Amino acid sequence: MFMSFIGLLFTGFPVAWTLAGVGVGFCGVAFLFDNDLMLWTGLDSTLTGLDYLTLGAVVNRIYATMSNAVLVALPMFIFMGLMLDESGVAEKLMTSMQRLFGTVRGGLAITVTMIGIILAASTGIIGASVVLLGVLSLPSMMKQRYAPTLAAGVVAASGTLGILIPPSIMLVIMADQMALSVGDLFMGAVFPGVIIGALYLVYIFVLAQMNKDAAPVPEGATRPDWNAVKDVMVAVLPTLALILAVLGSIFMGITTPTEASGVGALGATLLALFNRKLTFPKLKAVLVSTFNTTAYIFAIFLGATVFSYVLRELGGDELIESVVTGTGFGPNGTIFFILFIVFVLGFFLDWIEITLIVLPLMRPIVNGLGIDIDGYGVIDEPALVWFVILVAVTLQTSFLTPPVGFALFYLKGVCPPEVSLVHIYRGIIPFVLLQLTGLLLVFLWPSLATWLPSVAY
Repeated sequence: MFMSFIGLLFTGFPVAWTLAGVGVGFCGVAFLFDNDLMLWTGLDSTLTGLDYLTLGAVVNRIYATMSNAVLVALPMFIFMGLMLDESGVAEKLMTSMQRLFGTVRGGLAITVTMIGIILAASTGIIGASVVLLGVLSLPSMMKQRYAPTLAAGVVAASGTLGILIPPSIMLVIMADQMALSVGDLFMGAVFPGVIIGALYLVYIFVLAQMNKDAAPVPEGATRPDWNAVKDVMVAVLPTLALILAVLGSIFMGITTPTEASGVGALGATLLALFNRKLTFPKLKAVLVSTFNTTAYIFAIFLGATVFSYVLRELGGDELIESVVTGTGFGPNGTIFFILFIVFVLGFFLDWIEITLIVLPLMRPIVNGLGIDIDGYGVIDEPALVWFVILVAVTLQTSFLTPPVGFALFYLKGVCPPEVSLVHIYRGIIPFVLLQLTGLLLVFLWPSLATWLPSVAY
């Protein structure tokens, strides 16, 4: 089933219908050739459940997925991110921060990374963030004679932070699939996301000092004054207020993540209105984009539900569990092995398919390892929270790793002609290594993922 799905992906047929079609196809094949199936699985047909009742059960599972109130947060967070991109906040941040870091070698790259961190905590839409950062910064970087590899790598990597730093639509889906608290995952992802952003900043600063040609100081740059600091504060404060309204209300227990998503959508709309960027055509465009993105995600939900159910009826979960647990690597080695599988799958699959198909299969495996993670007496299933954050950090690399690195294609669509696809591929290598470094830190110190949720409670 997996090989058929990956092979059909390269035909260009929509992912959602490929998932559903493979599931239904294998269900039909197994039903028609049930006698042969019994011979090479050793399972009775009543155990495999591959009959007409299977498709009926799939319908019930689809209804349970679509009626989940937690997933209401998805379209609201998507709307929030898209509206914030239209609000003009990023343009103000770029202008003011570039003045603040104007005399620092690599200052524009540092500015892009910091804006990427801020956007990540307020949008979470990778495509919009990468395109916005690319349009705003790449022409200026080329004009200031930045190395194309560094410029492309900074924009692509900074734009992907939104998939990890909350509020993240990926964490909402992970919480639903793993039956965990969305608030726990949001709080657990804060430190790993900030650490990876900090690793980006350190790398850019060190590289700029060691290789002065890669990130030169712009000509005519002046030292920042108090007016530059004031402009940065004026540009940053509205966005920080929105982040505080969304994440702060969740962390303090005032709202649920679903309710906070509505607060964020309203706040982003008010920011656009305050900046005089809210027009009817823009509002219509944001609503249509929200609808399209939400429909895309939920279509994959439907396809993945069919695929994963048939996979389990065929004994796929037992096969995968026996393969993973049969490695003999021990608890930590098994976790590392699972993360390696997720990392490799990220080269070929989108994070949504991995989250919906592979991640739920790992829950019983992780529970059976008996890993003792300190939950400070507050967090339910701290080992699972730690594991999901590890997977989330790993999946961040899937946006940068070819051939299916979506951030690379988003960036290529808006980059200047002098930035080639080879420059982009070479530029992201150091940032993928930095993401893996952040993953290793969370792996070695699980408290980076579990301490903040416990303090919030």
